[in-house]
Amino acid sequence: MDCLYRISAPIFHGSSPRLTASRRSPKFQIPRLKAPLTRKRLVLCRASGSDERDSGNDFPFKTGKAFVEEAIGAEYGEGFETFRMDGPLIVDVDYLNEKLQECFLQRVRHAMKPDEAFGLIFSWDNVVANTRHLKLDAWRQLASEEGREIPTACHVHRIIVNTAADYVLQKVLCWEKEENILEKLKSRLSQLYYQNLLKLDTPVEGLREWLEALYTAGTPCAIASCLDRKIMLETLEQLGISKYFQAVVSEEDGMESMAHGFLAAAVKLDRKPSKCVVFEDDPRGITAAHNCTMMAVAMIGAHPAYELQQADLAVASYNELSVINLRRLFAHKGSSFMDLRKQIIEKLPSRRKLTTDTIF
Repeated sequence: MDCLYRISAPIFHGSSPRLTASRRSPKFQIPRLKAPLTRKRLVLCRASGSDERDSGNDFPFKTGKAFVEEAIGAEYGEGFETFRMDGPLIVDVDYLNEKLQECFLQRVRHAMKPDEAFGLIFSWDNVVANTRHLKLDAWRQLASEEGREIPTACHVHRIIVNTAADYVLQKVLCWEKEENILEKLKSRLSQLYYQNLLKLDTPVEGLREWLEALYTAGTPCAIASCLDRKIMLETLEQLGISKYFQAVVSEEDGMESMAHGFLAAAVKLDRKPSKCVVFEDDPRGITAAHNCTMMAVAMIGAHPAYELQQADLAVASYNELSVINLRRLFAHKGSSFMDLRKQIIEKLPSRRKLTTDTIF
């Protein structure tokens, strides 16, 4: 960093006078020049995995959550727990349904435009992007690098895609059991999956048209995933659907379960959970949505239809949906699972009792 100083003293054309210690002003001090930041930048680049020796790898060597089986969560309606100066604050499902109530102006607007009152939450796997084939390709690439083979049976492929990597490596494929080797294999598997993910250029069939219809109706949408935020945003940009999502829940949000991810998406959309609809392809995700008092729309594909019977609506493609379906999901409000209902007991007037016989 070059420093330039302007001196108002006259310039001598002859030999420049030496500045002695007595002439120096006590306030005038020559600042020390800072060392260039090249070395610090090099350390940061190496820490982020972009060293010259690792120029072929686009992502850091770390274990991601793409192949980790998430917990369902909110089995008893529990949510987040934070700490404040006055004590702990428990934010559960009932608390969010109460605090995220619509104000007067919002109720008036939603009465004129009822589609804006809902919030749609999309899961990532096989709902926004067809990740089933990407995960299988990542497993095949890892097997070829390790000199092993993946069984060709369909039921084995289903277990590999829908199960955690620890269980697959130890119980299904029986490759390794040592902890250090397992961590390296899982890290490499995540890297291969992320590299394949950035090559994806088409979303699930019919999703772009469905999002365009929701965008026209003014219905806010969010996406919930356990992927890295930067990778997910880049993938959404590459798919051309990033403008349709007003909120994103990613790994950086630190959600511990699927239900917590849905609740965080509802908070970001400013919609109470009982007004949200979750699009899922996993029965566990449908259970998490119902635990949060949300409606669930199941996408048939990764799981057969008979495994998705607990969903409020099951479709094979987005082409079967219309915006009016959202209103029909909430048409019978008050009679669904986990909705509060009050029993009204009418008090009849007390009957008059005859104490004396008046009949002659």
